Amino acid sequence: MDILTKLNSPFLYLICGSIILFAAVICVIFAVRAFKTGKEMGIDPGKMKRVITASATFAVLPSVGILLGVIALSGSLGTPWPWLRLSVIGALHYETQVAEAAAEAAGIGGLSISNMTAEAFSTIALLMSFCIMWGMVLVTFNGKAYSSRLMAPKTQTKSDKKGKLDLMAFGDPAMTAMFIGLVSAYIASYIGTIVSGNGLFTFTGSWIPLAVSAVAALAMAGFTWIREHRKAEWIDSFSIAGSMLIAMAAAVLFGRLG
Repeated sequence: MDILTKLNSPFLYLICGSIILFAAVICVIFAVRAFKTGKEMGIDPGKMKRVITASATFAVLPSVGILLGVIALSGSLGTPWPWLRLSVIGALHYETQVAEAAAEAAGIGGLSISNMTAEAFSTIALLMSFCIMWGMVLVTFNGKAYSSRLMAPKTQTKSDKKGKLDLMAFGDPAMTAMFIGLVSAYIASYIGTIVSGNGLFTFTGSWIPLAVSAVAALAMAGFTWIREHRKAEWIDSFSIAGSMLIAMAAAVLFGRLG
C-alpha cells in the first residue's frame, strides 16, 4: 500500500470527518441561538433572513480559495488532513507555508507525494497543528481581557509627541508587516535560486513563481482599485479568491511557456 492510499484511508476520513461534523454542529447551534436572540431583541426576522442569505452568498466565492488549498495539498498530504485543517481553524496562507517549511525540514525537499514518508507526514501534521493551536489556548485565558480591550475606546495620548502605545492601532500594522516579511522572504528565496554565482540570471523554472507572484499582486491591486474608486466594498470578500484563481491560471500558462 503506497503512502497516498494510507493518507486517504477510511480511518483518517472517519477521524477528520468527525471533528469537522462537530464543528459544523456548533456553528448551527450558535446560528439558531443568534436568530432567536435577534427576535427577542425585536429585530425584524425578515431582515435577519436577508442578512443570512447575503452572508451565505458572499461566502461562496471566498470559500473557493479554501477549496483550492485543499485540492493543492491533497496531492501530497491526502484529502482528509487538508480538509480538516482548512475547515476548522486553519488558514490557507498559513497551512501551505507551514506544510512546505515542515516538508523541507523533514528532509523530503518539499511537498511531493513521490518523496513523502510516514515520518515526514507526521512531522508536517504535528507542526501544522502545534503552531496554530495557540489562538485557542490563549483565548481560554485572555479572551475576556482581549474582548474588553477591543470594546474599549482607543488609548488617549498624553501629548502630540508622547503617549501610551495604542495596542489596537498597532495590531493592523504589525500584521501587515508580518505578511510583507513572509512575502519578501519567499520572493528572495526564488530570486536566490535563479541568480548565478557571478550575478547573472540563469532563467530556469524558478522564474515562474516570481511571474505568478507579480500577476497575483497586479490582480489584488486591480481589486483594491475597484473597491476604492468604484466604492465597491463588497469586492473585498472576493479579492483573495479572485487573485488566487487569476494567479493559478497564470501559473498554468507560464508552465506551458516555460
